[in-house]
This record gives sequence, C-alpha cells and structure tokens, in this order.
Amino acid sequence: MLVEGIKSRPRYPGLTADKHANHHIFAADGEGAQAILDLFTNESDAIKGRVTVVYAQTTPGSEAYAAKLNALSVDIVHIMPTVETALNRLAGVLHAARMGARMYAAGTETLIGFTVQLAQQLGMDPGAVLTEHRGTAARRVQCVHCKGFTENVTTNIVPCAHCGEHLLVRDHYSKRLAAFQGVCADAEVRGELPEISEVFK
Repeated sequence: MLVEGIKSRPRYPGLTADKHANHHIFAADGEGAQAILDLFTNESDAIKGRVTVVYAQTTPGSEAYAAKLNALSVDIVHIMPTVETALNRLAGVLHAARMGARMYAAGTETLIGFTVQLAQQLGMDPGAVLTEHRGTAARRVQCVHCKGFTENVTTNIVPCAHCGEHLLVRDHYSKRLAAFQGVCADAEVRGELPEISEVFK
C-alpha cells in the first residue's frame, strides 16, 4: 500500500507572476499550457520584460493550446514535439539568460521535475522555479533493483520496463532523478501481488 505524507513528495504551489523579473521563461507540456494562459489572463500587468515560452505538444488537444500560446503577446514561443526536445530547447534558452530571469514550469510531474533539475544544473536555486501541476498524474518510476525507468505509470503496481520486476510505486520522490521509486511488490512470496489498481490518473 502507498505510504502518504512522505516529505519528499513534491508540492506545486501554482504559477504567480514575478513582477521583479526582467525575463520570464516558461516551460510546459500538455495541459500545462492552460496554467500559462490563466496566468496571463489574471496577472498580465505584473509580467514585465521579455517572455519566452517552451511548450511540448504531448497530449491530444496540444495543437489548440499551441495556437493559444502563439497568440499571446510574448517575445518567443517554441513549440516542440516531445518533452525531450522541449528540454533541449529550454537548455539553450537558459544558457543565454541573464540575471533577473524567472523560471516557471507547468504540466506533468515529469516535465516539472526535469525543468527543476535543468535549472539546478545551471546554477539556479531549484526552489526558485515556480511550478504548477496540470494534467495527468502519471508517474516516472525508477526501479530500485535495475535502476531503469518506466514512464507514464498510472497503477500502484507496474512491471519494470527493463527487468520485468513487479514494482510497488512509492510516494518517495527523488529530485535528483526526477522520478518516484519502485520496489519489488512480491519479494516475500513470488507471484503474490497486491490488487492492481489505477491510482495516478
């Protein structure tokens, strides 16, 4: 069974405009675009300076979100086909950023986790990235046995995509890996598994 209240579980307070920033850099995927659109609707007066948006079209309906983002009064919108390509583009944007830039990340936990990780690698305080979770709660899970990653996990028990071990998906989240931890679900009696249910929709 899942253990709740683990302190490593990420918290996503939501996007708010930093009125002191001179460059606003947004990263989003899927329904995370709506968080950006909502921010511009509610706090556009507080968004001063340059605005760059990097958006990954990862879900049905992403094309409509991309069109809405392109219609915003912003400097640059990069529309990318995957989270991986979006992160590559984001890295380029961050390398060129100067003092006074503010990072925002919205969408899936995977996108948020990788964005925070990238910001930290480039010397930013990870706590300074403003985050908002939107869309699926599917998880990226690391198998503690073979160290492989399984993407888009929605069930409490999942076969590892690499070694095949049945993993119990824990609430323990590694910021370093941007992933939740999965441990052997039938270690005591092989083949005896807890009831499998969809819990991360």
